[in-house]
Amino acid sequence: MAIAKAERLMNLALCLMNTRRPLSKKELRESIEAYREAWQNSSEDAFNRMFERDKDDLRELGLVIDVDENALDGELGYLARPDRNRLPEIALDAEEAAALTLAARVWQQAKMSGAASGALQKLRAAGVPFGEAEGRTALEPRIPAREAAFEPLLTAARDRRPVTFEYRKAGAAAVEQRSVEPWALECWRGHWYLAGYDRDRGDARVFRLSRITGKVKAKGGAFLGTVPEHVDVRATVAKFAGEGATATATVRVRRGAGFPLRTKALNSTRVDEGWDELEIPYGNGLGADLAEFGPDVLVLGPEELRADVVDRLRAVAGIEGGHA
Repeated sequence: MAIAKAERLMNLALCLMNTRRPLSKKELRESIEAYREAWQNSSEDAFNRMFERDKDDLRELGLVIDVDENALDGELGYLARPDRNRLPEIALDAEEAAALTLAARVWQQAKMSGAASGALQKLRAAGVPFGEAEGRTALEPRIPAREAAFEPLLTAARDRRPVTFEYRKAGAAAVEQRSVEPWALECWRGHWYLAGYDRDRGDARVFRLSRITGKVKAKGGAFLGTVPEHVDVRATVAKFAGEGATATATVRVRRGAGFPLRTKALNSTRVDEGWDELEIPYGNGLGADLAEFGPDVLVLGPEELRADVVDRLRAVAGIEGGHA
């Protein structure tokens, strides 16, 4: 249905922009198949409602539609004049063009690579100064998007469509079915994250794409929750990862292991030949991260964190006893 509406809006925009005189609703109905079908299969009112919604949607997208009240023997006429809907000339300096080129290269491993490359070609044809050194910079960033969930979630977030997927939380033995209204995706420290409204929990949540199993399935219907004006995925993930936390935790890490923990340690003390003792920031979600290190990490405190890690390890091992 989303594709059908997009096609209908495109047809209406083309009709309004490629006419030299205002067109009446009757003429537009005769020219656009979807309108003709609505009129024949439903009613005049159904067609009128569809047309008014589409006209409002086009105006919201930025199309300037003029209404002429005296053009057709008293009937209203509609026209999108080219001079009022023409985009200004694109003017980019060398630094701005270089930034666009760099941004396009970021998506080489995703399906957007074709669209990004095509956009650069169009800008180049318009005279944008990309320079002779394009494609031969010494430093080229990459944001990998290898997870199968990336493309369907990006599309669902763009189209504001709810989705369902199976998700395995860190340290959990079994997957859970989640029903989510996707807001935004962001790459942070080499991992892609989705922020959205979790319908089952009635609150905002963040999901790591690498923990999504199976296919992402789009659902019909509108969002139930309110989409915030600004979605700071990175700040939310950092909060759950213990970034900026005021509390601290004490853990022992096996020598030669736990390098991500060592990079954010506030203090590090060598205990013996096999273990180091670290003081690390303690925030919500740290237990899930520590459980991933398995026997290479021993939690000394605080006690609630130790208990959290023990519970997670027991769930993974499927036993009732254990130590962390």
